[in-house]
Amino acid sequence: MGDTTPTVPPTTVKCLVWDLDNTLWHGTLLEDENVDLPAAIREVIVGLDARGVLQSVSSRNDHDLAWAQLAALGVADYFVVPEIGWGRKSDAVRRIAERLGFAPGTIAFIDDQPAERAEVAFHLPDVRCYPAEDAKTLLDLPEFSPRSVTVDARQRRKMYQAGFRRTAEQTRFTGSDEDFLRSLDMVMGIGRATEDDLSRVEELTLRTSQMNATGVHYPDESLRALLAHPGHEVLVTTLTDRFGSHGAVGVLLLEKHPNAWHLKLLATSCRVVAYGAGTIILNWLADQAARAGVHLLADFRPTDRNRMMEVAYRFAGFDDRPCDCRGPLSGSTGEDVQLLHLLATRRDAPTTVRLIAPDLTSGGPA
Repeated sequence: MGDTTPTVPPTTVKCLVWDLDNTLWHGTLLEDENVDLPAAIREVIVGLDARGVLQSVSSRNDHDLAWAQLAALGVADYFVVPEIGWGRKSDAVRRIAERLGFAPGTIAFIDDQPAERAEVAFHLPDVRCYPAEDAKTLLDLPEFSPRSVTVDARQRRKMYQAGFRRTAEQTRFTGSDEDFLRSLDMVMGIGRATEDDLSRVEELTLRTSQMNATGVHYPDESLRALLAHPGHEVLVTTLTDRFGSHGAVGVLLLEKHPNAWHLKLLATSCRVVAYGAGTIILNWLADQAARAGVHLLADFRPTDRNRMMEVAYRFAGFDDRPCDCRGPLSGSTGEDVQLLHLLATRRDAPTTVRLIAPDLTSGGPA
């Protein structure tokens, strides 16, 4: 009888680090008169980018010459946090992972030199290493093929590049943190989810842990059922500023009863914690509940990672005191879930963010 052990799918690669000479392009920049970027490699670069896989460079070369060559070939913009110089490749790959905030196990490295691959593998054993001759097949490998490609995934590189520009601007800024946030011209949009949004909504419920109120994962089929149910609201939060889009950064699942609204899930991306996204969303929802004349209840399950979300709930005024409005709310997920209560009151709009959101009391736009 054959082995029936299920195959565990490989962890998806979040960033591929390319060597340049005789890997990304044909030729050696400092020796050959010209180097050539094969059409098949260009197709891989563009294809990985469309799937949301970030790409970077680790190359032993003069930085200015190599970057100018990438620009001349029309592909420089595809690469983030490049490491081009004369140090060890493993150190370069480690710095790339740290700047992106990625674990080594989500990084891949491709190089034509066995010694370079061995050096990276020795110092960073979790990094997956590939020979240059495999470059043209990468799009066919499961680790470079995410299960779903969301709208945000297709814009991931641009969002990271905007984030680096934003961080650089903040480093140079000499005013207060609030003044810097105000200078960003931030616009937060809260809108009812569409079917096209559901893959990103599912991703937020699955991947967000520090700012997830319950840790419950809502799969696609559950989200579609809620989307079709007239008593539920599935809301997606986006954030943009003068540097570009942060993409979808939050999801709310709300069940509406005659005398109470039940917030079954709030999850926001950890990338926008510094902007107070969770607090802004909770204050807006409290204001909406006050306009509707209903109590606001929220599920909360404490975990070893979501202390920051608990602080956001408490700061917004939620507590676990008893109230007559609890009643037989459906969908609470077990004894370990705390049902927090807020006597909703009108809230002022944030001073650093322009908010565009629906009017939940009428079903129309605010």
